[in-house]
Amino acid sequence: MKTNTINKKEIEKFSKIAEEWWNPEGKFKPLHKFNPIRISYIRDNIIKTFKLNNKKKPLDKIKVLDIGCGGGLLSEPIYRLGAEVTGIDASHKNVEIAKLHAKKNSLNIKYFHSSPEKFKTKVKFDVILNMEIVEHVEDVDFFLKTSSKLLKKGGIMFVATLNKTLKSYVFAIIGAEYILRWLPIGTHEWEKFVKPEDLIDILKKYNLKLEVLEGMKFNLIKDKWIVSSDTSINYIGKFIKN
Repeated sequence: MKTNTINKKEIEKFSKIAEEWWNPEGKFKPLHKFNPIRISYIRDNIIKTFKLNNKKKPLDKIKVLDIGCGGGLLSEPIYRLGAEVTGIDASHKNVEIAKLHAKKNSLNIKYFHSSPEKFKTKVKFDVILNMEIVEHVEDVDFFLKTSSKLLKKGGIMFVATLNKTLKSYVFAIIGAEYILRWLPIGTHEWEKFVKPEDLIDILKKYNLKLEVLEGMKFNLIKDKWIVSSDTSINYIGKFIKN
């Protein structure tokens, strides 16, 4: 039986470049470009599900857990939208960078060095973010099982990842890593990519029902990410806990 979701090789990979998290021109440049669409997608879907109408703080009082939070690139904007944010990451170095950056900006985000199965909390969260993380864990099923235990009934889990297709291999690995050099070589392993139908089946076992699944596509002409019906490379699923 699996008792651990931490993939040491993956953790080391991201720990090595942890200093780069907040450099928009550094190794995480693609993530900085990806962030605006992720933020608006998460915000709009949370507002819709929980029927929120606070104009100043759209996510006021919503408890969010950002799993695999890295340096806090998503945790911080979600906090600024009014949410109560907790971030966890299996890389100690990532967590220290995130804490430091939040402190510098006077943001009250709680960060912990932990994986979901080791995270001790009495709180159940309204929203769980599993963004660009499932393709880096040791066991996707066990990871999602332990993540789902931290979610309230009626809560939302967002999962964003890469589809396991020939197209994703060509674009996300050969294109993004080897040709365009958007990402350090070795960032992704195609074997760890997850097909949407497999993700849906796993989460169904843990009482999470798919509400919507959409593609995320990079528009080269506009130089920005857009939501798309094409799920063949990047996609995001919104799941509700029964």
